Amino acid sequence: MLDLVPVRTDQTTADALAATLALARVADEVGARRYWVAEHHNMPAVAATNAPLLMALVAAATSRVRVGSGGVMLPNHSPLVVAEQVALLEAAYPGRVDVGIGRAPGSDPVTSHLLRRGSTGDGVDTFDSDVAALAGLVRPEGVTVRVGSTSYPLRATPRAVSAPQLWLLGSSTYSAQLAGRLGLPYVFAHHFAGSGTTEAVALYRRTFVPSESLAEPRTIAVANVVVAPTADEAHTLALPQVRSMWRLRTGMTLDPQELVEDAQAAPLPATTDDALAAMVESWIIGDPTSAAQQVRDLADRLGTDEIMVQPVAGATRGTPADRAPAREQTLRLLASAL
Repeated sequence: MLDLVPVRTDQTTADALAATLALARVADEVGARRYWVAEHHNMPAVAATNAPLLMALVAAATSRVRVGSGGVMLPNHSPLVVAEQVALLEAAYPGRVDVGIGRAPGSDPVTSHLLRRGSTGDGVDTFDSDVAALAGLVRPEGVTVRVGSTSYPLRATPRAVSAPQLWLLGSSTYSAQLAGRLGLPYVFAHHFAGSGTTEAVALYRRTFVPSESLAEPRTIAVANVVVAPTADEAHTLALPQVRSMWRLRTGMTLDPQELVEDAQAAPLPATTDDALAAMVESWIIGDPTSAAQQVRDLADRLGTDEIMVQPVAGATRGTPADRAPAREQTLRLLASAL
């Protein structure tokens, strides 16, 4: 599953983090394979600002599930810094660390400019080489850097015995081709791209070149999911996230997520119906049996190896601030039906 650590109107950052750790324990309990967190900056609705720190918190709170980033936005960071962070996590939690790498800014232009210490570039020009450098740095043997006529060994940790698994994230043909060329597993952001997933996954598979870490192509597609005892209840619980996405796509401030009752009391303009219907069409919303079938159908249609769910069910008034019961319910009901 993917967790952006959403912040509701009734939550502080501390509350949102507590809810995430409770949700991670549920994911661990029901047998989820991966629990990934994101990197977003200067967004009142999202508390996931530092993926490696969140990964450490989730790993400490769980015992089995793989923890990962969905993703680390590499243009914001030095490859060596990221390598040291995730390699240290791998040393602490061997065999449980995934590193999803993206090239999007994860924020607004001003914040991105400050993150990159005033750099005028967007990191796209060096992204290919930065990904390759990160892949080398996290391996136990590290890399060798040429400094003049001298060879200089460089490793993310002094005595690593294993490496975290790198994944390339994307929502375009560019990322699909790069993942294929580098022989990395590939994650497509179907949860917000919606269209183009089938083409990108097919392109990745066609262009895949076996690498030292991966002999055959491997893919994940991410989907927004809301599951409740009835379909009507699931659609109601989806309303706060629908309104948040509407605000994002119309250029409005992404404020903390509304409670269900507040979303119901402030319906969106009728002119948005078609756009919203198209957006929600790629989501998985329903009762357990229907949602489980939608997950299977999506995996079959896209030809992807795994589906990563982002449980986006909202909260009702009176919900404990440090929990997200409807998101926990989505995981429990979906796991029981699959």
